[in-house]
Amino acid sequence: MNTKNIKEIYFAGGCFWGVEAYMSKIPGVYETSVGYANGNSDNPTYEDVCYKKTGHAETVYIKYNPEEITLERLVSQFFKIIDPTILDRQGYDCGKQYRTGIYFTNEADGKIIKETVNLVQKEYQTPIVTEVMPLKQFFKAEEYHQKYLEKNPGGYCHIKFDSLKDFAKEKTSSYTKPDENELKNKLTPLQYEVTQSGGTERPFANEYWDNKRSGIYVDITTGEPLFSSKDKYDSHSGWPSFTKPLKKSVIREHTDDSHGMLRTEVKSNAGNAHLGHVFTDGPQEHGGLRYCINSASLRFVPLEAMEKEGYGELLHLLE
Repeated sequence: MNTKNIKEIYFAGGCFWGVEAYMSKIPGVYETSVGYANGNSDNPTYEDVCYKKTGHAETVYIKYNPEEITLERLVSQFFKIIDPTILDRQGYDCGKQYRTGIYFTNEADGKIIKETVNLVQKEYQTPIVTEVMPLKQFFKAEEYHQKYLEKNPGGYCHIKFDSLKDFAKEKTSSYTKPDENELKNKLTPLQYEVTQSGGTERPFANEYWDNKRSGIYVDITTGEPLFSSKDKYDSHSGWPSFTKPLKKSVIREHTDDSHGMLRTEVKSNAGNAHLGHVFTDGPQEHGGLRYCINSASLRFVPLEAMEKEGYGELLHLLE
């Protein structure tokens, strides 16, 4: 896919923590961030927006692939997590900054959004007050607000995630785990031990711990994309370390109490392959997480080979 086709849209739906968490889980959404939009001042702080009547709305910026998710579908999903008939309030949050809105950057999108809103209106007896208008400006919020619910799973959230199940029913993963015999033939003894038995390779003596090339890291068992070189850093641990996965949905986390320690194990979603562990001693400016991953569980796909190997739709993540 041509990465120039990646599009953007902005949703204001009350507290932006939950809206971002929800939208980031939709297939076809590749990047999200939270900020303040369509106010009357430049570079506001959270305190400014809350207490100084700047007129900004807490807003989620979304980059998506229209070949995987249409704008109409994104707008329809957005209306599943808000009450569009309430002015300046969602959940327990009240104030101008918690109004609902959809902000677009080109008129063609504006037309699509308005048509979709007209269809949604038929589901309500009272008028929809969600504002639909061009984006005036968007200022990224403070770092501690970004991916807040990933960093604080028990944090406040006014929305429900039930409607995400619709996507699971509609789409089965193109990445499937091979059977046992195929895995044994495909993997080296070390790769098999790590991914299937939770083994650990030696630090500073594995393939990718000091790899600095641009590209993505995929599950060695299924080819499912897991991590990007842009999120890789030197943790001085001797294993490949990342601040985050490509998407939260590509990994599973489990409690691991083996070896007399209490840790959080990380497995791939499609292949259920053991990858490593996630710790909370990562770079604070990037969320504070360290995904410590075994090289033996990964295959590196360099930037120049991604298109040829079928990962072209992810190229924009490395720009």
